[in-house]
Amino acid sequence: MQENSDETEEGRRPSSALRAPSPRERGEGQDIAIIGGGIIGICAATYLTEAGRNVTIFDRTGICEETSSGNAAAFAFTDVLPLAHKGMVRQLPKWLADPLGPLPIPPAYLPKLLPWLIRFWRAGRGARYETSLAAQAAMMRLAEAEWMGLLDRSGTRPMLREDGSLELYESEAEFRASLSGWAARERYGIGFNHVEGAEMAALQPGLSPRFIKATFVPGWKTVSDPKLLGKAVWAHAARLGARFEHALVARIVGGADGATIVLADGSTRKANQLVIAAGAWSHLLARDLGERIPLETERGYNTTLPKAAFDVRRQLIFSGHGFVITPLETGLRVGGAVELGGIERPPNFARSKAMLEKARRFLPGLDPSGGREWMGYRPSLPDSLPVIGRARAPNTFYAFGHGHLGLTQAAATGRLIRDLVLGQAPPVGLAPFSPQRF
Repeated sequence: MQENSDETEEGRRPSSALRAPSPRERGEGQDIAIIGGGIIGICAATYLTEAGRNVTIFDRTGICEETSSGNAAAFAFTDVLPLAHKGMVRQLPKWLADPLGPLPIPPAYLPKLLPWLIRFWRAGRGARYETSLAAQAAMMRLAEAEWMGLLDRSGTRPMLREDGSLELYESEAEFRASLSGWAARERYGIGFNHVEGAEMAALQPGLSPRFIKATFVPGWKTVSDPKLLGKAVWAHAARLGARFEHALVARIVGGADGATIVLADGSTRKANQLVIAAGAWSHLLARDLGERIPLETERGYNTTLPKAAFDVRRQLIFSGHGFVITPLETGLRVGGAVELGGIERPPNFARSKAMLEKARRFLPGLDPSGGREWMGYRPSLPDSLPVIGRARAPNTFYAFGHGHLGLTQAAATGRLIRDLVLGQAPPVGLAPFSPQRF
């Protein structure tokens, strides 16, 4: 299971761990268990299976059935700015004061969240920001190369869309505030064009006149539907021998000769090597191994409308309001924003309705009827970088905390986990992603 659920932290914790067949049953190789059937776990399983390893995924729900099923469908390879960049930190007070804005925090949850927020604030300063920016840029270069290869190997390249994105501004002040971020991207070779007037209208007809400028990013990519893509990649892994076990993982026990996975029904599974890719619940499993990782949950909301709701040509980004609109094969998805509220609180679908109402104003003529509301859990670390590396427990690896970039960075994470498990040199430095960096 990678991310979404309404289980309580102390009660039933989601997870995935499939017991792969033994080496005697399937030939040479070690048994590897992956806890989490979201896009990160799927890609890790695919890379390891392609390398000839026996792999089983454990998940309480299914393959790509939770948070990975409902994201905004972006391969955001150009999105290298850490969330804690200076512009966002400046907007925090205004956003936090709006209960339906881009970043609300339920008042009762604030005391628990405060240590994470302090780390988040520090991550946006000076050298820490530059370190995160450089690491994210390296990760994105790897992510694009690995995804293009994986799409070809899995036969899913037709699901890729290369239409670019359009980020929209309502005032000169908002546009000017964005320029430092674009300058940072330019340092890493990311192409973009600032547009207005007829050029902007040609990229997206029917926009409200409230938008005076925009930035077009031609290298931005999306997929036709994230759930369908995840299931198709898994089908490729399954054809190579990867297995799935529908099971809720209660806890894990580390050991010198591997890990023991204790399921909710009391049964156990042994794995020579273990990968924890359980999204927003991963830090709870890490606690079983004696490690405390400051993971928090960005609760993301969306509404998927029928395809005929509006002719959206490419992903539209309303950064001042914290949401996007994405045209999918299966509908028009209006979603995003961030609610820092943990994994126990019930969904607040007033947030979905607020975004949909804004979308109706931003795209006059949008038909808001017939939508399907959804919420998912984005596992996030305060420096906006995932945890990818070895646990302190032997034969155990972490792959979680990608925030809103899980789909984007999944193939790169799969490659890095494969290299770690096989003892090979990774293509990027892993120090910025170390589980022990906190």
